[in-house]
Amino acid sequence: MSHENRPPGPKPAQPASTSVYAIYGVEPEVQAYAMAKYSRSALSMKESLREISEQKAEKFLNTYYFQYGHRSIADLAHIALAIERLSILAAIAVVDEQRWDGQERSTRYQDFSHPDYYLPEFGGSGPARALFSDTIDFLFPEYQAISAGMFRHLAERTPRPIDMKQEAYERTLHARAFDIARYLLPLATNTSLGQIVNARTLESQISRLLSDRFPEVRALGQSLKEAARNPAYNANDRAFRELWEEIRARDKGWGRNAYEVLLKEVRPAPTLVKYADASPYLMRSREELEAAAAGLMAGAAIAPAPAVDLLDDEPLEVEIAATLLYQHCAYPYRQIRERVAALGAGERREIVDLGVKHRGDHDELLRAFCAGQPLRFDILMDIGGFRDLHRHRRCVQIHQAFTDAHGYEAPEELAAANLRQRYDDAMERVQGAVAELKRTASEDARTDAVYLLPLAFRKRTLFKMDFAEAAYISELRTTAAGHFSYRRIAYLMYEAVAQRYPTLARHFRVTDVREPVDLLKR
Repeated sequence: MSHENRPPGPKPAQPASTSVYAIYGVEPEVQAYAMAKYSRSALSMKESLREISEQKAEKFLNTYYFQYGHRSIADLAHIALAIERLSILAAIAVVDEQRWDGQERSTRYQDFSHPDYYLPEFGGSGPARALFSDTIDFLFPEYQAISAGMFRHLAERTPRPIDMKQEAYERTLHARAFDIARYLLPLATNTSLGQIVNARTLESQISRLLSDRFPEVRALGQSLKEAARNPAYNANDRAFRELWEEIRARDKGWGRNAYEVLLKEVRPAPTLVKYADASPYLMRSREELEAAAAGLMAGAAIAPAPAVDLLDDEPLEVEIAATLLYQHCAYPYRQIRERVAALGAGERREIVDLGVKHRGDHDELLRAFCAGQPLRFDILMDIGGFRDLHRHRRCVQIHQAFTDAHGYEAPEELAAANLRQRYDDAMERVQGAVAELKRTASEDARTDAVYLLPLAFRKRTLFKMDFAEAAYISELRTTAAGHFSYRRIAYLMYEAVAQRYPTLARHFRVTDVREPVDLLKR
């Protein structure tokens, strides 16, 4: 075929014709509807937004989101939420989402010396509440005293450089002192956090929180649902109201129109979260898996385990069965796995079946079924350091409950500052109070006792990840500016991978945590 007779091909796209623009001032659900219309309409985003009303968006979402199950639409509606005056325990529950973005008040850079904490109900037991309050009221002054003592100690051994301002010097040393003093903060300590999540994540988060064993966490789930359905805080309200009043003073008709535009109430996601409720799947599975774990382990003593244990490869069904039980007891993964591996295939199948027995039509599988990752670390570390590693979203995390069964960490600097005995005395007093609360006949009181545990107490978590995530955590969390607790854990993770895969060790860019740290560098 000659060049002249060749049929014309597709015309190349003209770069100049591509249109890219940001969107501002659109309500989350309307935005989700407008973006979802790309799959069903040739309209531009601007045209879609001009066409959409709130009523039309709600009708669309009711049809396609709820009736047809197009849950990806909710990924397009992003909501910013402030959550204030919640306990650290509840904050850990809130942020336990793999698709989550947010920030929490830092115990490393802020002073928590004020006695602001959550007081559980303890099943209505007055003596239990009194013991709890007395112990908390003891802990906060101890936090203050150790923070002040550590600051004095650090200032004595770390002179201020001539080129460093006094304010920066003191701020840096205070942060280092907080690194140690935070070990005394109990899980009841109130904190605040902000999160930006899409509506699908918010819906599953609300359902998970409403299914939790702690009343505070369940109430928080309900509050999140109400915040998404009720009018949001308008940061421009004051300025817009002043403008509206000026317009109204000049013309009442314009004033009415201006009010509708400037001061209209915005509800972030009234449609997308309206069916979020407690999950029978989560609650019934938890109850039956707890019983299965107790039966399998039959009161065995908790076996010794390293802080970081890189687990061996194993059949997928063994991993899933062991992981399902792991989160409902306090034993190391290896100890549970030994029991699971010794079972017959039928008994292991029964454990796995418990994980899906109560699954509804729209329930995602339990997190324990996220299995098969090449690197799995069973990590035992202080709660404070765990909260930093908890932020890593690219790995699967399976959590065990808070407990005093694993003891507590004690920073080495306490001894150098002559504060170790005072610190140990505080921890022993807490352990005595927790033991007393657990002896009560009330199940609620036994559950609520963990609010007393300071961040020094150890928590066990299973972290599953690929090689890139292991390298990322090891590199980021071993830097000299990091907290000494998670620096040690991250370096142990690197060493474990390097021992098993020595040819890959050179690809890690870790900082040797055994090297001295300049306390004035953050």
